[in-house]
Amino acid sequence: MPQVTTPLLRLVRDAGDHAEAPDPSGAPTLEQAFRSHAHYVVAVATRLLGRSEEVDDLVQDVFLTAMRDLPSLRDPASLRSWLAAITARKAHDRLRRRRLRSFLSLDAVPNYDQLADDAASPEQRALLARVYAVLDKVPVPERIAWTLRFVEGQQLEEVAGICGCSLATAKRRI
Repeated sequence: MPQVTTPLLRLVRDAGDHAEAPDPSGAPTLEQAFRSHAHYVVAVATRLLGRSEEVDDLVQDVFLTAMRDLPSLRDPASLRSWLAAITARKAHDRLRRRRLRSFLSLDAVPNYDQLADDAASPEQRALLARVYAVLDKVPVPERIAWTLRFVEGQQLEEVAGICGCSLATAKRRI
């Protein structure tokens, strides 16, 4: 049986492939958006969800939405906050589904020990696990706003923009 050296279906270009030509309008391409902001989207998704096993699917959903809606992005300079807003909306949907699954006893007991940095002490790991266990009981909009503000370190105005609400509503949620 011959060995296949190239994948049959390529979803992501190899580093040696030719990059997409930049859009003459100045709007970033999907590849440029992914290369420059994927780590940020992963970080936000991890902090919002609190479970690393769900992050890959969420990031994929974010960039699928970005692929569809990127041509409609009016201000290319706001790409990072636009991706954060998509991430927050997708996380909101996942957290609501998770809450329903938990209510119906269909969800496994989460293990938050994987969230902590390798340099974290056992006490810090335990504290982080307790924080996320409490966040699992908080209503989803409040959880997202609080996490963006105090875990992600966003300014109040950024939290309001990412959550798609007024500054007063963001403050109330926090």
